Amino acid sequence: MSWTGFKKGISRAGTSLLQKTGQIERTVDREFADEEAKYKTFEKECQTLQKAAKGYSDAMRAMTATQGRLADTIDVFYSAADKASESAMAAHAYKRAVDDLDTGIGRELEAPYRTTVMEPLGKMNAIFPVVNEQITKRNHKLLDYDAARSKLNKLIAKPSDDPTKLPRAQQEHDEAKEVFDVLNEQLISELPQLLDLRIPYFDPSFEAMIRMQCKFAEEGYEKLGGVQRYFADNVRDDYAGGQLDAQVESILQEMRELTICGAS
Repeated sequence: MSWTGFKKGISRAGTSLLQKTGQIERTVDREFADEEAKYKTFEKECQTLQKAAKGYSDAMRAMTATQGRLADTIDVFYSAADKASESAMAAHAYKRAVDDLDTGIGRELEAPYRTTVMEPLGKMNAIFPVVNEQITKRNHKLLDYDAARSKLNKLIAKPSDDPTKLPRAQQEHDEAKEVFDVLNEQLISELPQLLDLRIPYFDPSFEAMIRMQCKFAEEGYEKLGGVQRYFADNVRDDYAGGQLDAQVESILQEMRELTICGAS
C-alpha cells in the first residue's frame, strides 16, 4: 500500500468511528442497500450450489467405488462356494455390471459434468470478488463524501477567518460526491442486471445435469436389470409376500443352533 493509500485508510477509519459516535452524519441509500442485499443472497446461493455440485460429483464417484468393492467381495464369496452355481454367475454378472457403470461414470458423467456444470459455476463465483471490490470501493468513496460534507457544513455553520477554506471545502465536497455518485449509480444499475442474467446463464447447466443423471440412472437400470435373469422368476413375488424373510430367518435359526454359534 502506498503512503497516500495508507493516509486515506486512516482517514476513512476515523470517519467511520465518528459516524458510529454520531459526530458525522452517515449517508443511507435504501435503493443500494436493497440491491446489495439481493446480490449478497445470490452470491451465497452460488457458493452453496458450487459446493453441493462438487459434493454430488464426489458422492457419485464414492458410490460407484464402494459398489465396486462390494461387487468384488460378493463375487469372491460366491465363487469360492461353487463357481458353476446360478448365484456365482449372478455375482459375476453383478461385478461386470458395476465395473461398466464405474467406467461409464468417468467417460460419460465426470468430464461432461465438469464442463457443463462445475466450470460454469466456477466462472460465476469468480465474478463475485470483482464485484465485491467495486462495492468496497463505493463504500470507501461514500466515507470520503460524508467526511467532505461534514467539513463543508461545519465551515458554513462557523465560517473560518481564511476565505479560501470554504471554496476549497466546497470543491472537495463536489468532487467526492461526483465520484461516489458515479460508482453508486453504476452498482444500482448493474447489480439487478447481474441477477437477471443468472437464469439464462444456469439454464444450460441445469438441463445438462438432469440429462446426465437420467442417463446414468437408465444405464444403471439396464445393466443391473440384466443380473436379474440369474434369479428365479418367483423371487420378486416371494420377496413381496414376505416368504424370503421367512426363509432367511429359518436359515439364521439353523446357524444359531450350531454349537460354534452358542447353542447349548
